[in-house]
Amino acid sequence: MNILVTGAWHDAKEHIGQIEKLGHSVRFMQYEKEALPCDYNWVEGVICNGLFLTHQIQNFTNLKYIQLTSAGLDRVPMDYVQKKNIHIFNARGVYSIPMAEFAVGGVFQLYKRYSLFYCNKNLHKWEKQRDLIELFGKTVCIAGCGSVGTECAKRFKAFGCRVIGVDVVKQNNDNYDELFLTDSFDDVIKQADIVVLTLPLTKETHHILDKSMIDKLKPNAVLINISRGGVVDTQALIEALKENKFLGAVLDVFEEEPLAEDCELWDLQNVVITPHNSFVGDGNNNRLNNVIMKNLMSMGEIV
Repeated sequence: MNILVTGAWHDAKEHIGQIEKLGHSVRFMQYEKEALPCDYNWVEGVICNGLFLTHQIQNFTNLKYIQLTSAGLDRVPMDYVQKKNIHIFNARGVYSIPMAEFAVGGVFQLYKRYSLFYCNKNLHKWEKQRDLIELFGKTVCIAGCGSVGTECAKRFKAFGCRVIGVDVVKQNNDNYDELFLTDSFDDVIKQADIVVLTLPLTKETHHILDKSMIDKLKPNAVLINISRGGVVDTQALIEALKENKFLGAVLDVFEEEPLAEDCELWDLQNVVITPHNSFVGDGNNNRLNNVIMKNLMSMGEIV
């Protein structure tokens, strides 16, 4: 198979020889916005991230294999992929561990008021806080029970939380105390002290957390979004946070990225903001390398 590999796979150059030993021909391009180092019709497989944002997938007339370095599929025209029976693999499980750790850490930032203690440290100010919150015994609702959601569930369970899951598919998973379908989300969310969003962005999940859903959050609730910004109605969220309708939000993803400098979210004291950074971890490269090579070997059995 003729494979185009992009710099989205950071360790690509270290594995090109290994790929060629599997019988594949490889062309490498560092930046996905650049011109291809080969003809479009040469390419039978790609290992990339956002290649199809700048290169129309229809130009790849012989494409039969896509390996993404991302977990999400929202940068790929999936209707076309399915129509053409192109085999597609994502980076499932690669980023789940750091994202789950981030989710738990985000709750602690709000529950333990780390930002206030940090400010007081800089001011050399000794001031006890008598309203810190425990994670133990809280109910956590995880919307999206894939690999990221499940890693979140494991960690919250370890802290003595009751974990309930919401997903498009009813499944058996011992990491959750209860599981519900997404059409029950509007009822389930009322139970939650912590809501973690790990849903993929689709037509069905766009603004799944709209004003009516946000209004259902408990007054002491914490909302964590580590999925995609588009699953939340940003303006409705801002208004609710400004009115202190719930405890706070931990936001790593946004409808528009980078987040505009004049966005009101920056100035809200009950919001933790990070720049789409929750997926970063020092074990990612090894996990991604293993996923890519495993999927390539499975393609050898198919083609």
